[in-house]
Amino acid sequence: MKTASPGRSRSSRKGGAPPGHGAERGRRKPEFTSRRGLLIAAFMAPAAIFVAVFTYYPMIAGSQMAFRNWNLTDLSDTSWVGLKNFRDVFTDPTWGTVLANTALWVFGSIVPQLVIGFALALWLRRRFRLRGLYQALIFFPWAISGFLIGILFRWLFNSEFGVVNDLLQKAGLIDEPVAWLADPDKAMFAVLVANVWYGVTFFAIMILAALQSVPDELYEAAALDGAGKVRTLFQITIPYIRVTLALTVLLRIIWIFNFPDLIFGMTGGGPNNETHIVTTWMIKITQQGDYGRASALGLVVVAILLVFAVFFLLATREKRDDKREVKS
Repeated sequence: MKTASPGRSRSSRKGGAPPGHGAERGRRKPEFTSRRGLLIAAFMAPAAIFVAVFTYYPMIAGSQMAFRNWNLTDLSDTSWVGLKNFRDVFTDPTWGTVLANTALWVFGSIVPQLVIGFALALWLRRRFRLRGLYQALIFFPWAISGFLIGILFRWLFNSEFGVVNDLLQKAGLIDEPVAWLADPDKAMFAVLVANVWYGVTFFAIMILAALQSVPDELYEAAALDGAGKVRTLFQITIPYIRVTLALTVLLRIIWIFNFPDLIFGMTGGGPNNETHIVTTWMIKITQQGDYGRASALGLVVVAILLVFAVFFLLATREKRDDKREVKS
């Protein structure tokens, strides 16, 4: 019985093909041919046609309306008017109120949502009995339509039989019912309360997911160094998830800016335009039949959202760079 010598065995291993070479050759990607390219294009064509017809064509058609005299009350004259519709929007007396309401709507919602959502995420990160049930109850509002939330809070803030007035009267904070949604000075506060309640869930979900990625070793090291909870929060937790926080805030700003559902469900933009934001005002102008001004306002909304989208992409890029540094 012949046995291979050690030298021959070593030389055969050294000069021969490495182990697994055949398997790697079998896993080699197939070459890209014109036939394969046509096949891929054929599969993508239905989706591309659908998006082009139902997304890009309406966008282009709507954009050109912004530069025409396009009003449903008189379609005999749809001539080119240039920037007239934009001037009409910016010189409208309602524009200042709408712009101020939009800023209050966005930043007055973001800050409480972030703070309360962060606190809930920190609480839910701890292990305790029935934690899963509490998570389900907190995350449930996010599954409900914003318009339905608006209708719900319209009943809650009803001046005659609303729960809010009833609770405040029983607590002795008010003597008589308050017309929350009919008072121009209080209507915006009511819709902000509803939006904060609705959006806290999103921050809680995103921040809780980020907190679960923070290594427990960092908290253990901080405890050994004698760091308190506040110091640990600002020197470990927040710096570790700062990119996620920035992405969440930017994404939520984009959504809130373009979120007319809740306001329409509660007030419809009233009273006296005091709760109109840019998007709800745009819808109101559309309902009046002035498609030219509505399209001009729509382009303004797109331009503002593009600015936030650029910041969002920059923050996303920073997050990818941080991950690469961690891996290296």
